Amino acid sequence: MAARRGLRGNFSRRRSLALGLVGAVAASVLAACGGSGGKPVLTWYINPDPTPPAGFSGPFGQAGLAAKCNTSQYTVQTQILPTSASDQRIQLARRLAAGDSSIDLMSLDPAFTAEFAAAGFLAPIPSTNAKQLTSGAAQGILTTATFDNKIVAVPLWANTQVLWYRKSFAQKAGLDMSKPVTWDQIITAASQNGGTVGVQADLYEGYAVWINALVDGAGGQLVSNTAAGVDATIGVDTPAGVDAAKVISKLAHSSAAEPDLSVSNEGTVLTPFATPQGAFQ
Repeated sequence: MAARRGLRGNFSRRRSLALGLVGAVAASVLAACGGSGGKPVLTWYINPDPTPPAGFSGPFGQAGLAAKCNTSQYTVQTQILPTSASDQRIQLARRLAAGDSSIDLMSLDPAFTAEFAAAGFLAPIPSTNAKQLTSGAAQGILTTATFDNKIVAVPLWANTQVLWYRKSFAQKAGLDMSKPVTWDQIITAASQNGGTVGVQADLYEGYAVWINALVDGAGGQLVSNTAAGVDATIGVDTPAGVDAAKVISKLAHSSAAEPDLSVSNEGTVLTPFATPQGAFQ
């Protein structure tokens, strides 16, 4: 998931500088938007941060980053968005479409970058700052922050889909995890050895991310020809899409599926994985 923020300016429509979880706003590109009544206060709409680890002290998460970004020229304050990325999108889109002037910066999931950019909700990144962002950055992250060949959001952090597994369980199941494994292998291994496979399968962007990874892993693309907008090519009804569907079906009909599979998300899969039955996540 990624977040973006927006820069407030004199636009015909309200636009904000986007900060992303794979695209986020940097303090160096923030613009003052207050009146002449004192130091401007920039409001950053953020997704909720997790609880700080036990024993942690000092600034934490996005709110902590906001505190570090305060300068003699402006102060950054945070406004918490809903927990769900889908609900975050709805609230931000509605506010921006209505011309809400309270949004200066926003954390925006990478899945929604193109939509917000196409709607004119994202302020342009100054060319000087865009050059700084692209220097030495991973191409995958830059791609999520790009729309119409322009950098439209500043990467704040990136999240990558990774297979986590319990070493002792893999050894018991006879899987050599130093070599590539398939979904079929891990689902079978978990099913035959009393383990579970945790995934994100609730009807939200996390499920789309998993499907995208499955389709990509099968040699296809979930969406292509994106420049065509609503006429883009969707790669679900393709051989790769069928392979992806087979993986989901196999897990759903196996004993390796967690009981809450249809509503599972990043948070719900953590507890089962911490048990002896937690084989893969």
